[in-house]
Amino acid sequence: MTTKEKIETIKNHGYDLDFGTVFNQAFEIYKKIALNAGLALLVISILIGIVAVGSFFIFLGISFSMTSLQGFKVENFSVLGLLVYILAITFFSAVMSPLSAGLIQMAQDAAKQKEVSFETVFHYYQSSSFKDIFVATLLIGVLSNLFTTGLQFAGYQWLGFVISMLIALLTFLTLPLIIFGNLSAIDAIQGSIILVSKQPLIIAGLLIVSAIFLMLGLIAFCIGIFFTMPIIYAMHYTIYASILTDSGENQEAISEDSIVY
Repeated sequence: MTTKEKIETIKNHGYDLDFGTVFNQAFEIYKKIALNAGLALLVISILIGIVAVGSFFIFLGISFSMTSLQGFKVENFSVLGLLVYILAITFFSAVMSPLSAGLIQMAQDAAKQKEVSFETVFHYYQSSSFKDIFVATLLIGVLSNLFTTGLQFAGYQWLGFVISMLIALLTFLTLPLIIFGNLSAIDAIQGSIILVSKQPLIIAGLLIVSAIFLMLGLIAFCIGIFFTMPIIYAMHYTIYASILTDSGENQEAISEDSIVY
């Protein structure tokens, strides 16, 4: 049965998702990828920071003052400036999205007892899936940022935040549907909305618990957050596998003796 056929079946009949089982499986995967994924996230963040600081001085100049920085608010943008701002941050997010796909792939490798490699993080920059990953992230980002920034511009920050979180939840499974389900960008977005909408509270609960665990990394001088963040990618894969992988195959992927009860 193809991924599209499975999604169509779920659309008509739904699916079961056990909170405890999914979280335990995700945590076991997390323990296997925490070091490699954490180091990758740390290195990537340092490189992005260096590029960001360099770009800041190149485009704005060393004399750029704190007063000017304080005036850098969305509410102060012109319509053109607002559109440029939205496109810039959305494009950057789309360019970085193959890294997230690589981290989800790392989680699958761990689940299937394969070697967890640092290089896997960059795999999808050379993959045939790159175009769909980029396009899907770009479309989701444009929609989300238009709502968030537009409502912030209008003075309704809280509403923009709520809509942004809702969009993020409904499109949560887009990347795994592309890289594992071989769907196009549009099909993956539509498929994610269908799948998540069948069990939104359980999936939202799993993501909230994962986010709380992630924030524990701040205790370790903040740098620890890079090594708790992989729980999100482990959860990404586990939720996808729990929904779309046959139970027998899923049990083979995650060894029974590694699950905490």
